[in-house]
Amino acid sequence: MGPELTGRVAVVTGASSGIGMATARVLAHAGARLVIGARRLERLEALATALRAGGAEVIARRCDMRVEADVVGLVGAAVEAFGGVDVLVNNAGLGRAAPLASAPTDLWREMLEVNVLGLCIATREALRDMERRGVAGHVVHVASMAAHRVPGPMAGFYAATKFAVRALTEGLRQELRARQSPVRVTAVSPGHVETEFARVFSGDDAVYRSMKVLEADDIARAILWVVCQPPHVEINDLLLRPTGQRF
Repeated sequence: MGPELTGRVAVVTGASSGIGMATARVLAHAGARLVIGARRLERLEALATALRAGGAEVIARRCDMRVEADVVGLVGAAVEAFGGVDVLVNNAGLGRAAPLASAPTDLWREMLEVNVLGLCIATREALRDMERRGVAGHVVHVASMAAHRVPGPMAGFYAATKFAVRALTEGLRQELRARQSPVRVTAVSPGHVETEFARVFSGDDAVYRSMKVLEADDIARAILWVVCQPPHVEINDLLLRPTGQRF
């Protein structure tokens, strides 16, 4: 176990695969106590078991980001078990190929509720605890390069949700500064990463074979770097692309 986050408590959403799972592993190795959430509880439990074998303290909770009680309960589990939350990694998110001209409303609603509303609820609950305890906590939103440009004609709505995450990050930064809060906030925007994302979005993961794409561990290490900065340093907007990615 590393010393960087010893004594700190981290909540990670969407931890059953991809960036969330990698982030849980990296934060645990850095000494954090963890509360991990996702819909697939069996995967979470397997991850928690592996991390505990390495000496980490981990609680796994089923969490559907579209269910407010689940999200509130995830942060509540950190407060109940560990006394509070110091780092929130809002990683849970998804994309659907859902053009405005033809997509069913349910696809838009799903992305909006998971990528934006669920993220906001988790943030609110974590901030309430951080500010109640007066700690210099950290909120990390996993955004996307799609938060900076629309990557194609099928991705407009998905990009809109990620543009919203960037706006919410800056809005929260301003809120926190207006209240003279020591809490920091960061948006991390990955380009192509070898996760389940492409298969969920379009059913085709050919992009992962077209170049050496990022790995989930690359993003997890970036998140660790962000949250381990000195208290006077706030990384607000971090973009990571594979070297071979054009846009």
